[in-house]
Amino acid sequence: MLQPKKVISAFQKNFGKCKFSYFTSPGRINLIGEHTDYNGGFVLPAAVDKGISVAIAPNGSTVVNAYSMDYGATVTFDVNAKEKPAEQWACYIYGVIQEMKERGAQPGGFNCAFGGDVPLGAGMSSSAALESVFGYALNTLFHCGFKREELAKIGQMTEHHYIGVNCGIMDQFASLMGKEGKVIRLDCRSLSYKRVPFNPKGYKIVLIDTMVKHNLAAGEYNVRRAQCEAGVAAIKKDYPEVELLRDVTPAMLEQYKDVLEPIVYKRCSFVVKESPRLLAGCKDLAKGDIPAFGAKMFETHDGLSKDYGVSCEELDFIVDIARKTDGVVGARMMGGGFGGCVIAIVRSGAAKGYIEAVKKAYLAKFNKDPRVINVAISDGAKRWNVRNLK
Repeated sequence: MLQPKKVISAFQKNFGKCKFSYFTSPGRINLIGEHTDYNGGFVLPAAVDKGISVAIAPNGSTVVNAYSMDYGATVTFDVNAKEKPAEQWACYIYGVIQEMKERGAQPGGFNCAFGGDVPLGAGMSSSAALESVFGYALNTLFHCGFKREELAKIGQMTEHHYIGVNCGIMDQFASLMGKEGKVIRLDCRSLSYKRVPFNPKGYKIVLIDTMVKHNLAAGEYNVRRAQCEAGVAAIKKDYPEVELLRDVTPAMLEQYKDVLEPIVYKRCSFVVKESPRLLAGCKDLAKGDIPAFGAKMFETHDGLSKDYGVSCEELDFIVDIARKTDGVVGARMMGGGFGGCVIAIVRSGAAKGYIEAVKKAYLAKFNKDPRVINVAISDGAKRWNVRNLK
């Protein structure tokens, strides 16, 4: 997380030395289970030690004054305004407030300064961290009474209604519910979950950012969701119990190979295989069989690249190097796709060599340096004791 002194200094510079509260909420990684959340399937995310931090104080009015350290700008709006702000980053804050009001809460106005150290566009869900930190802060300060699971839904609906991204709930859930040293096996339909210890001895998680930025709001994310829904609609005619791709088995889908558009069949095929792959991977983790789990990560990447069509040349290039590097047991693209990070599980002694191999080859191929991101699995959204921050 950002150094608290930087955030506090930004707050005091803009709003004076008044009483304030301090909250953080993290970004996330996802070991396996991609594009399954909005299809009602399973995911395996974890909160990390990079996220969004905010210093915030209610101001006794209905006016919000929000200073973004990343953009160096302040946006002002009324919590009762009918129109969302022009700046997209402010729409996340506005959207969280409106979603809370839809559920009967009455958050008031406030002054705040916020910033983050989640690499933007890296597939680590900086947007979910932003929604979660404001949801958790406003819920606390204005005594709204929402549970963390409800705050995750509020963040998800903010994306749907105010950003235009029809995302699943994984990112917000991980940001709010994460625990240090544990991944979350989340059933995205029922929201039942289990925290699974993840601290494999002798291995490291390595994130390498392609430095290729994606914009899911541009439409491709929503296109994939629509393709999945088209597959469900066709199958539901014969199987009325089918509500989501989660309900479709590989054998059932095979019956529709010649009925569905080829592109729709490919999209559905990946999703139908991914949740069972994740559940099998959880059994690998329970047995401590990290290489078997890693093999499933490679399978997931192949499906995302060839069937779901959300990879890119740079992501495939890094994963191919991982396949050829001794000590890398698994790797795949992470996040919505079209850029962002590759996540790999690497034997501790091989991590340096893998990173060096990627950086050298990537520079030669694309004439740019990839970014190595060091993360540790961490806690979800929290309020800090201000006295301990100064």
